Amino acid sequence: MSTKYKNTFTIGNDFIVNRMGYGAMRITGKGIWGPPADKDEAIRVLKRTVDLGINFIDTADSYGPNVSEELIAEALFPYADDLLIATKGGFMRSGPNEWTPNGDPEYLKAALDGSLKRLKLEQIDLYQLHRVDENVPAEKTFAFLKNAQQEGKIKHIGLSEVTVDQIKQAQEYFDVVSVQNKYSVDNRKWESVLDYTIEQGIAFIPWNPMNAGNVSAVEKLQKISEEVGTSVHQVALSWLLYRSDNILLIPGTSSVEHLEDNVKTLDVELTEEQLSKLDLIAAAV
Repeated sequence: MSTKYKNTFTIGNDFIVNRMGYGAMRITGKGIWGPPADKDEAIRVLKRTVDLGINFIDTADSYGPNVSEELIAEALFPYADDLLIATKGGFMRSGPNEWTPNGDPEYLKAALDGSLKRLKLEQIDLYQLHRVDENVPAEKTFAFLKNAQQEGKIKHIGLSEVTVDQIKQAQEYFDVVSVQNKYSVDNRKWESVLDYTIEQGIAFIPWNPMNAGNVSAVEKLQKISEEVGTSVHQVALSWLLYRSDNILLIPGTSSVEHLEDNVKTLDVELTEEQLSKLDLIAAAV
């Protein structure tokens, strides 16, 4: 493993997690809807995550909906003491690939209680607001999360797909320990948010770390992957680990083989020259 970046990050000053985590969205059906095509393989994937040393799993009530959380409990409960399961609430589902934000406190209460039941927990260690709902005053949503934390249902609170101003507004209500925004070597729209999380000691959890479909970026990644002797995907993930020590990876998959390939990212070492070339990809595309 490379010694150029830290291997762990501490969330909320008390949860030490390995920076290679697992995103449990892909263990559901097509369109993130319904059960997986191969439930047995999904269970194997979850069990293999902990075997590989992964102790940070990211999920949401909307994955399925409910399916991902149910499978996690079936595969891993009772949970290892060092396993942090983060879940999210704030999206309604009406069908495959259909997502509607809902930050209403009554909806979030039902979502939170449902997650607690499905995950077989009395307290969720990290609960993340999946989206800020533009149709609900943010202060109402944030006040609900604060109250749920005071009631003991949530230990730590995170946000997803937010601006710096939204993080600051949330910080008036509670400590924000994680931010999950779309970010990759070729999509750095949220660079200012990453910079703010670094300053604040907040975990930054990028989703869609490959920004799939960007041909120009893939071509540039391919050249470096050939130099390193690894895959394009592993290079893109490795760049994130080098980018900042507060970045936690949650690549998702429904395949044990793919999971193991993702973890091999930890063996990838990039030179300063290669990192400089990767840094320029976003500007080029």
